[in-house]
Amino acid sequence: MALRKIVVQGEDCLNKVCRPVTEFNRRLHLLMDDLLDTLSEAGGAGLAAPQVGVLRRACVVMDDDTEEYIELINPSIIAQSGEQTGPEGCLSVPGKWGLVTRPNYVRVRAQDRDGKWFEVEGEGLTARCYCHELEHLDGHLYTEHIDRFLTDEEVEEYFSQEEGAD
Repeated sequence: MALRKIVVQGEDCLNKVCRPVTEFNRRLHLLMDDLLDTLSEAGGAGLAAPQVGVLRRACVVMDDDTEEYIELINPSIIAQSGEQTGPEGCLSVPGKWGLVTRPNYVRVRAQDRDGKWFEVEGEGLTARCYCHELEHLDGHLYTEHIDRFLTDEEVEEYFSQEEGAD
């Protein structure tokens, strides 16, 4: 297990479609361990393989309700509903936030590190994270969905309002 360098916007690997994972072996397990370690160290909500320069369909998302990491290999969204708009950031676009509209609920079908298929669902922030990370696997960034970046003051105001609502 090791920390990997997170690539930033402008790197070619962030704009390429990732290849499916076909071998569920020690090398994949090491990649997933490294994604977990790197995400944990960076303090983000999700991390996809292309963000560390690996063009494979694999990512890790933190479930906002359980605060547990979920590993997703060859994931796809199989159901979605509702709508939410909120600030979104990315470890590959450091220090920037923009308003993005996403589904409020998503259901994802994916494989685990041993190749077994499973389904998982999420609402709110977790749904946002699933959508965000799966877009990375297709070579897209959240910045494609925003009209403009938010100022630091706007981000601070949004999160202080959210804290007050809880």
